[in-house]
Amino acid sequence: MKTIQIQNFTAQAAGGPTNLTLIFNEKMKEYFQRNTSLKMANINPDLMFEGSITGYDVEAKATSSSDKGGLNRLTIRVQVKFTNAKDENKNFDQEFSFYQDFPQNQTVAAVEKELIPKIFDQIVLDIFNKTAGEW
Repeated sequence: MKTIQIQNFTAQAAGGPTNLTLIFNEKMKEYFQRNTSLKMANINPDLMFEGSITGYDVEAKATSSSDKGGLNRLTIRVQVKFTNAKDENKNFDQEFSFYQDFPQNQTVAAVEKELIPKIFDQIVLDIFNKTAGEW
């Protein structure tokens, strides 16, 4: 394996900041460049990633004594299509997701700048481990 292409992921989820896909795309590229010797390529890459952010959901998870959510949970889902030009048996199309909880008395807009990078760090790590963990 010598080359990799990470196509820009698209937004298919309602909600989230307008730069959500940009944040994810940069995290993916940075992580693979920092942790592998693979070179970015646009033509005939050995490995290719493409996909979309399919979910950006906030829901109440823990209730407080006043019957309001004591904790809210932000969950982000990313659909990833991985193509390995050297070994078709490694190809997959799979959803990855992760979440972070935050206090009910805070809005998602107030905490998303802190939570989104943490969520994406874990999703990118999960993708990396599924694809490059065997090398």
